[in-house]
Amino acid sequence: MVPYVFCMHIYEYIQHPCTTLHLTGRAPKPVKVNDGRVGLNGKIGLAITTLVGTMICGYVFAIIALISLPSAITSHNLTVIIAWISSNFLQLVLLPIIIVGQNLQAKASDQRAMQTYEDAEAVLHEALQIQQHLLAQDAALGRLIAAVCDDANATGAAGAVGTPGGPAAVPGTAGA
Repeated sequence: MVPYVFCMHIYEYIQHPCTTLHLTGRAPKPVKVNDGRVGLNGKIGLAITTLVGTMICGYVFAIIALISLPSAITSHNLTVIIAWISSNFLQLVLLPIIIVGQNLQAKASDQRAMQTYEDAEAVLHEALQIQQHLLAQDAALGRLIAAVCDDANATGAAGAVGTPGGPAAVPGTAGA
């Protein structure tokens, strides 16, 4: 009898801690822009940013800046006109418009982060499915190898076909 040693445990799966968190539903969602605004100062800053960061506020500031334009022009002083452009118009009008743009970028960034998070969850799910598939294949291969080993061990006592000491293989008889 020929001894056969077979071991299907050539790999031991160790689950990553993040995978465990995802599977148990305890994984944190991605951080969003508004999550960082905590405390009294954060709430005040958020309120002011929300109020000033609108196009309506930009239009109001443009009107306020344009009210002082005639006096800057009638001064006929280049320094006063440049000061009006830089301090009144650019600062008052561009501030809310820039905040609007930053808010749009922050919202898009939050959406990208959430999409990346959902994609990572999908990849995790697919990887788990692949692991289940591989485990099923390992089990099937184990059964096949065990069956081959049992057949070889059973014929090994009388001599396997085509081996020294065993019956000769006759062409066309398929080993019978």
